[in-house]
This record gives sequence, structure tokens and C-alpha cells, in this order.
Amino acid sequence: MNFTMENSLFIGAVLLLISILAGKTSFKLGIPTLLLFLLIGMLAGSESIGGIYFDDALVAQFIGIVSLCFILFSGGLDTDWKAIRPVLWQGISLSTIGVLFTAVLVGLFVTQITDFTIYEGLLLGAVVSSTDAAAVFSILRSKNLALKGNLRPVLEMESGSNDPMAYVLTLAFLGMVTDPSTNIFSIIVMLLHQMTFGGISGLLFGRLSKWLINSIKLDFEGLYPVLMIALMFLTFTTANLIGGNGFLAVYLCAVYLGNQDLIHKNTIMKMFDGLAWLMQIILFLTLGLLVFPSQIIPIIGVGILISLFLMLVARPIGVLIALVFFRIHIRKRLYIAWVGLRGAVPIVFATYPMLAGIEKSHMIFNIVFFITLTSVLIQGSSISLVAHWLRVALPSKVKPRSPLNLFLSETAKTIIDEIVLSPNCYAVGKKIVDLKFPHAAIIAMIKREGKFIIPNGSTQLQAGDKLIILSDTARNIEKAHLCLGLTDNQVHIPDFSS
Repeated sequence: MNFTMENSLFIGAVLLLISILAGKTSFKLGIPTLLLFLLIGMLAGSESIGGIYFDDALVAQFIGIVSLCFILFSGGLDTDWKAIRPVLWQGISLSTIGVLFTAVLVGLFVTQITDFTIYEGLLLGAVVSSTDAAAVFSILRSKNLALKGNLRPVLEMESGSNDPMAYVLTLAFLGMVTDPSTNIFSIIVMLLHQMTFGGISGLLFGRLSKWLINSIKLDFEGLYPVLMIALMFLTFTTANLIGGNGFLAVYLCAVYLGNQDLIHKNTIMKMFDGLAWLMQIILFLTLGLLVFPSQIIPIIGVGILISLFLMLVARPIGVLIALVFFRIHIRKRLYIAWVGLRGAVPIVFATYPMLAGIEKSHMIFNIVFFITLTSVLIQGSSISLVAHWLRVALPSKVKPRSPLNLFLSETAKTIIDEIVLSPNCYAVGKKIVDLKFPHAAIIAMIKREGKFIIPNGSTQLQAGDKLIILSDTARNIEKAHLCLGLTDNQVHIPDFSS
């Protein structure tokens, strides 16, 4: 079956529906959801029951790039800067040094068991060198696994930030395959240029995006996520235009925005969470369609050897070297090494050799696809088991709870504060989003001119407003008072019964 204007929407809707239902089933059975998305794509392909013929690496690459932007951006929005700040250098080391050593070790091993040249082996190693953000984010969060110490922030930061390094190495070794005269110095320059300009672009666009979102008054709440999507793609494309890494820029921009006060932030985050899941499904289905099972069978033997070497040797050595200067218990190092999930990113990167037309491009793609299958199947399904085996998982009864969960808990001691804003109060005339309220305190309601208003970030406070503030501690109530610029003689306790 070929895609046409008449049947493409029907085919897409059916595949999405099947994927969602299969995902619900897989969660109950403990099977990684992303694995089922890949398998559904394969079953829908031309060599299986679906009969859909798809062999366009360029379209698959474009879908992959767009999907990765959404996945990385959503992951960045959910990243708590306070959580990753203590492990910042650990994450950077894993996403650079760890990726480099993993790529080199896999490349050298490939040249020993195949007829690949050294550059072809290193190219394959670079393609599979990074952990996959989509796989790590979705599996860790779907399993609701609480880990000791800072393990979870380390894993999520690494998976969100190591794609740029793998991308640069892939382009560098691809250049060496097509032009063996390429020197190491040019690779180092390209790496530094991509990382530097990508990082600067991400932070600058983060600040610009915050200003635009909080300054532009849109008539409809639903337009704010649309504005954010436009800013996300503008960040990616601008970073690429100036020679930076677009993936790094998108991730850093999202991390910055996720830790700022934004108008309609909850709406934006919920929208991107849904879009990230949609893009994961579309991406894995597309990559599943792109592979031909008959071409996988001949490389199963080689694929198993490379996959096992990657999981049991290359990745652990890369992690141990990357973390040699940090005081981390050996059990935590081993767990970080095990959660080296490969997913859609390596398969997307494997399309670059195909588009470059190198001789062994299809073999590289098929090996990478097989490695992804085994990684998601073996590592993805055993994340919880290995965490308990290495004693790095927290018991359910001591899992940390967010301030929001404490707010909503029936047993939480929620404090309610009621105040009136005087005409000379600092907060009068300002938007709530500009007041930098503590995250554990909210203005739940405003009484203005006899009417009750449920505020949002764009609500502008006025003199005489009666505010109902909710928090979990008296300390956060005091912080809220400071944000409002209140002094003792400006705080009044009104009678809300009137």
C-alpha cells in the first residue's frame, strides 16, 4: 500500500489508535511502550501485514528532527534547575567524555568483528553513542521510579544533553568516511563551535521567549502554546544557521523557560507533554516503517555482539571514565551505565550515512535499528529490577513528594492567608507572573469590586484587591508577602463573609 491524499489520514489515525491502545497494555505488562511503537511500525510495513511501502530516508530524517525538537523541549520544560544544578558537571562529563569514549570503543570493536574500515566503525560507534531522551524520559516517568540521591536528574540531564555530542561525532566521522583527508583539528573546531553557539543561542532565546510570552497579551489562552512552538523552531533554526547545535539550543532554552514564571505556564507544559507523546509515537512508527525485516535477519549475529558489547563494556567504561573525578558510589555508577537506553535518536542519525550514499549505509542502519530494539527490550524492561538489585531505588513509602502534591494532599497542613492590597503597595499595577511568587504558594482567588476572580499569570493586581493565598508553610506565606512588597501596615485581614 502506498500513501495517498485519500488514505494517509486514515492510515495515520489507525496507527495512532493502535499505538495508544498498545501503550496502555504494555504499561500493565511492563513492556517498554516505545518498543511496541517500533514493532507496530514494522508490522504496518511493506514486508508485513500492513503492506505500507515507505523507503524515504529524507522524510524519515525530517520527521525525526521535528519530533526530537518537541521531545527535547518537553523534557527541558520538566527539568528542575535546582535538581540538576548539583549534578551539572556530572551531566556535562557524561554527555561529552562518556559519549566520546563509548563511540570510540564501539568503533574499534566493530572493526574487529566486521570488514568495516576504522572510519566506518567509528561512524557506527558515533551513531549509537548517545542515550535517547525520548526513551529515558518516557520510561523513567512512566514507571514512576524514585531513585536515591541525584541519580534521576543525572540520567535525565545526560539524555537531554548528549545528543549534540553524538550528532557532531556522527557528522565528523561521516566526513572522514567520504573524505579520509579530514583531520582531527577540524573536528575539534566543529565540536567547540557547535557546542558554544548552540549553548549561547539556547540561553538567549530562552530569555527572549520569556519576555515575549509575558509581554504579548494574546486574546486566547490556546495561542500561548502555539507561540511557544514558533519560538522553539526559531531557536532550533537560528542555532543551526550560525553553526551551533540546534538540539542543544532547544534543550537549554526549554530548561531556562521551565524554571521561570510564565503566563499560562501550566497550559503550555500540558500541551507540550501531549505533543511530545504524539511525536514519540509518530517518530517510532515512521522508523519502524523505514526498516525492512528481511534486511535485519542477516545482521542479527553481528548485531547481538555489538549490542552486548555496547551495554556491558563500552557504555560502562565510558561512564566510569566520565565520572572518575566525582565522588559517586560504585552502585550508582553501574546504574547510570545500565540506563544507557538507545532509542529513536540513533536511528535518526543512521539516516545521515544513507543520505550521504556511503557503501555500507544500509548495513549501518540495520545494525543500529537492531541495537535499539535490544536496548529498549533488555535495558528498558529491567530498569526497575536493576535499581532494586543495586539498592539505588527508594521504597514507595519514602518517595519524595512535590510541593504541589503536598498542597493537594488531604493530610497536608495547608495555610490560607487573606490580605488586602493598599493603593501604595508595590504589587499594584503589576502582573502576577512578574512578582516571582514562591513555587509553593499561589494566589488562589481575588475579590474585586464584589466579584471573585480566578487569576492567572497575566492578571494585573489593583488597589483594594482581596487576595486568598494558599501555601504549605508559614515561611512561604512570608515569602509571598515579600514578593507583593507588603509591610506590616499594608497587610489587612478582611472579613470574607460579607
